[in-house]
Amino acid sequence: MKNKNFSSYIKNTIKKGYVKAYSLTEILIVLCIIGILLLMVLPNQTSVISQAKAIEAQAMLNQVYGLEKSHFYRYSKYTGDLEELGFEQEQTVEDGGQAVYRIEIIESSNSSFVARATSVSDLDGDGAFNTWEINDKKVLKEVVKE
Repeated sequence: MKNKNFSSYIKNTIKKGYVKAYSLTEILIVLCIIGILLLMVLPNQTSVISQAKAIEAQAMLNQVYGLEKSHFYRYSKYTGDLEELGFEQEQTVEDGGQAVYRIEIIESSNSSFVARATSVSDLDGDGAFNTWEINDKKVLKEVVKE
């Protein structure tokens, strides 16, 4: 019974010459609307992503600060050598790792230090690489905004 109904449906469809479906124009309009909605949402997401990446820089700089303070309490001076502090830089995305920031100590003396985290990739495509710094007073600031 079911085969007869199905075969008669096929015969009737073939006789009419068309099958119920969406036209190409309707599909293209829906795809354009979806594309426009994605373009509206995407710029908002890039700021969230860059903020999340900045948290990585802040965390690493806070770790360097703690190591520098510990070194200062032991030796009564700050150091400019990350290895001497015991800080291991994670591999950056350029080197096949996951870290987005490169850490360096740009200034150190007996009484002060400044450490810097510089982004290895331009997160928002504007040509400026996000940079954060921390000093011996634990002042954390964004030097180059993303």
